[in-house]
Amino acid sequence: MAIRWMTAFWDLPAPTFRASTEFWLNTTRSTLSPYRGPDGEFATLFPPNGDPYLRVQRVESGDGGNHLDLHVDSVAAEADRAASLGATRIAAEEELAVMRSPGGFPFCVVDFHGESRRTGPVFSPAGQHSLVDQLCIDIPPHLYDREVEFWSALTDRKRVPSIRAEFERLERSPGEALELLLQRLESAGSHEATRAHVDLACTDVDAEAERHAGLGAVVGERFGHWRVMNDPSGLPYCITTRDPDTGRMPVL
Repeated sequence: MAIRWMTAFWDLPAPTFRASTEFWLNTTRSTLSPYRGPDGEFATLFPPNGDPYLRVQRVESGDGGNHLDLHVDSVAAEADRAASLGATRIAAEEELAVMRSPGGFPFCVVDFHGESRRTGPVFSPAGQHSLVDQLCIDIPPHLYDREVEFWSALTDRKRVPSIRAEFERLERSPGEALELLLQRLESAGSHEATRAHVDLACTDVDAEAERHAGLGAVVGERFGHWRVMNDPSGLPYCITTRDPDTGRMPVL
């Protein structure tokens, strides 16, 4: 497989960077690496067990968001492959290529450093356990078919229908840390780009939402299998009823 590991990033606005970083550290029970980058804008979240797959980045302008890093054996070769599939190259260095998908979603191709151990769920005093384990790529309807074809080809993952027509996921092996879910948005402007948010799998959505609220999140609307939340930077994410061990929805 060309892509060996994936890392989800929170791109956090500078004014709320510290608060949101502390929030995600507490939510995931992680520890923080030293800051790095030209301006100390990057850091890695180290989980209680397993290899790191979550990172934060401080951004100096805009509302922030999420992006994805793809860890590979050869940055140059995989960046070329992504470009051949329709990605746009924004910048390139020896160990990094910054790119955008056909729908405009930002991602990076980076060096692989042997990551292979998936982390386990976080257990809470109220009894529920949870895990940040999914990046949901939110796609405007007019971009959906092209974008899904791109991500399936780039990751070499099979497309799997979900329980709702607007979702499908890309199949992953048990050892991989991140699931990729693809969502067709109901509507979007003609110039709106593809974006993303993170999802948690959890055994008790409402109890977990209450825990997150106590840590600084804003609780949003509840749907059948998930609740929408916002972190201290206002970035949306979801707490879902998926099994934290398998990533699958419960059998009703």
